[in-house]
Amino acid sequence: MAQRTRSQQADRIRHLLETEGDAVHAKASSFHAQRGEAYDAADDLEALRTEARAIKEDAIDRLPDLIDTVKDTVEANGGTVYVADDAADANAYVADVVDTQTEEHGIVGDDDTPSVVKSKSMTTEEIDLNDALEAEGIEVTETDLGEWVLQVADDTPSHIVGPAMHLERVEIAELFNERFDPDEPLETAEELTQFARDYLADHIQEADVGITGANFVVADSGTITLVTNEGNARKCAVTPDTHVAIAGIEKLIPTLSDLEPFVDLIAKSATGQSIAQYVTMLSPPTDSPTLDFDDPEEPITAGDEAKTDRDFHLVLLDNGRMDMREDDQLRETLYCIRCGACSNSCVNFQSVGGHGFGGETYSGGIATGWEAGVHGQESAAEFNDLCTGCSRCVDACPVKIDIPWINTVVRDRINRSEDPAATDFLVDGLTPDMEDGGIDLGKRFFGNIGTVAKAASATAPVSNWLADADPVRGLLERTLGIDHRRDLPAFQRESLVDWFEKRGGNATSSRRAARANEADVDREVVLYPDVYTNYVDTDRGKAAVRTLEALGIPVQVPDLPESGRAALSQGMVATADRQASRLYAALAENLDAGRDIVVVEPSDLAAMHREYERLLPERSFERLRDNSYEICEYVYGLLENGADPSALSTGNGAEPVAYHSHCQQRTLDLEAPTVAVLERCGYAPETTSAECCGMAGSFGYKREYYELSVDVGERLAEQVAGAKTVVASGTSCGDQLEGLLERDVPHPIEVLAPGSRL
Repeated sequence: MAQRTRSQQADRIRHLLETEGDAVHAKASSFHAQRGEAYDAADDLEALRTEARAIKEDAIDRLPDLIDTVKDTVEANGGTVYVADDAADANAYVADVVDTQTEEHGIVGDDDTPSVVKSKSMTTEEIDLNDALEAEGIEVTETDLGEWVLQVADDTPSHIVGPAMHLERVEIAELFNERFDPDEPLETAEELTQFARDYLADHIQEADVGITGANFVVADSGTITLVTNEGNARKCAVTPDTHVAIAGIEKLIPTLSDLEPFVDLIAKSATGQSIAQYVTMLSPPTDSPTLDFDDPEEPITAGDEAKTDRDFHLVLLDNGRMDMREDDQLRETLYCIRCGACSNSCVNFQSVGGHGFGGETYSGGIATGWEAGVHGQESAAEFNDLCTGCSRCVDACPVKIDIPWINTVVRDRINRSEDPAATDFLVDGLTPDMEDGGIDLGKRFFGNIGTVAKAASATAPVSNWLADADPVRGLLERTLGIDHRRDLPAFQRESLVDWFEKRGGNATSSRRAARANEADVDREVVLYPDVYTNYVDTDRGKAAVRTLEALGIPVQVPDLPESGRAALSQGMVATADRQASRLYAALAENLDAGRDIVVVEPSDLAAMHREYERLLPERSFERLRDNSYEICEYVYGLLENGADPSALSTGNGAEPVAYHSHCQQRTLDLEAPTVAVLERCGYAPETTSAECCGMAGSFGYKREYYELSVDVGERLAEQVAGAKTVVASGTSCGDQLEGLLERDVPHPIEVLAPGSRL
């Protein structure tokens, strides 16, 4: 499957922004907000998440044994278990079940076509079950309202929980009126729902076979758990005489008691509900029917009145899952409980939905792992770059899957699977990365941005003038995919490291700190000069130095290697690994001496605190993580331990400041210290609710994503447009807001530094 060109991808995203973006954003952002409220209200949330993850880890470890256990249990109950190797195997088995049952029991409906009713199931979407059954002459009717709407529209799901999220009520009404020509036109949500209920009830009553998915399958009891907000799934399971449940093998959990944390978490994570409307646990085959359709007020039938000769089949699907289990990097994907929280928390998904941020079946952040595992890397390659690594899905995931890392690893594999380009000879041996040939030139450029920035700084201001020239912008767009509409950073001729040395280096800093050290603080700081702070926005680095010195802390600003954050964002894992090792080696002596590492750019700190766990030896990672701090977090700690805030630039106690916290800073729980410092220094900060600025490092520069980046950024800009002063913690956040607001957006430390003025 050939990937879209940059131009084609840009057109695709632009189309989705215009046609589906508003509907998806309204619903996904609402679900996300409700999830946040539900999580905040749960006293034992972290314990639940930890327990759920531990259960999934154990279940995947024991998966072969659990498959054997559930086979024995279901067969002892009178059912059948079939483990399908792949989609074709599963579809053939289900079609055979339908044929066999209708031959044995006859066809229930008025014609001679076997009929199936289905509840919502992404696993059956994965194997294209509907198409396979219809090709065998079997009539299939979806009974989940959203899935049925899509079936009528011949459309595909845009979300793994809300499949028709991209459609507005008016569009659904037009579809139903055109397709079914009701006596009175359908308009309201109530009318549409009632029509669907009546239509689907008839199909369920007359169906020959009911097919469901399963949110969870309990191995030791054979219990199928269905968690829904509609009642049709349980009707599909118990009304027809034959029930087929189709589930990925990863849905197995050991015991009934293991269900508790998942039932609690799945509704909170998906839609912000305390519990789903329907939680159905069946240990089939169950008696049927449970309802007398001619007299629905009668109690559930039991005993002699019930049919006890029902047929049940549990189809467990492999389709690449066992290979994923053996893959150290993709294995975590199997912990997924399909709640969609990662999609709802992702600003890019909120703008384009699953038709843009998704592959053949799955959508959202976790989709990269699923698509690579069950459909192949080519499917994942279509949308993988839409994950910017913002890490907001990490807090949303109920089982703590490191979704950004899965996306990074798959991106790395996609990079390495590309054939060498004709232009590779121009860069091979000239770039300091560890990548093989074939990697996209734009990714290689941004992954080596430290080298680019150093050269641009050394030749500034000429480099800045050249970069803004129209012919050069055209060349950058054609070769590297850098959109000509995006303002480029202006590199400083004097780097932060050079400024610090010319100022007198550590000796001068120590004298300044000693004069201010009234609290007798015995600490030293190494300020990490990240690429942007060192070569572009040196003012925020200078402000950090002045702030620390004013609070009595001597500072060093050595010339240090890159953190690897830029390389990771491009999927260049080997390069990032080498850079992480080099940075740790350069810092080891300072760590030995007890110096604190202070970082201005949150994404670099996030690399040290998160990704380095996968790149460095455990002890090295822990030393660096435990002794590295974000600048405002560090200032907060000093103030809490007796430093005088009056040494900094202070407000009158009520000066409003609109503050946008970097997304990775929030994942590290570091928004609050910045707010607290601003308040201690006499400002009245108002934080934004936007998850991300949309710029996301290199993402906002790329031609194919420019419109999407601006769409996300404008939602943030609208929140702060009326504020007199706007500050942002991240490089990308400040750049995006400055471009949209057309005014300066400094880092908070620039407001706090001595001598600063609002």
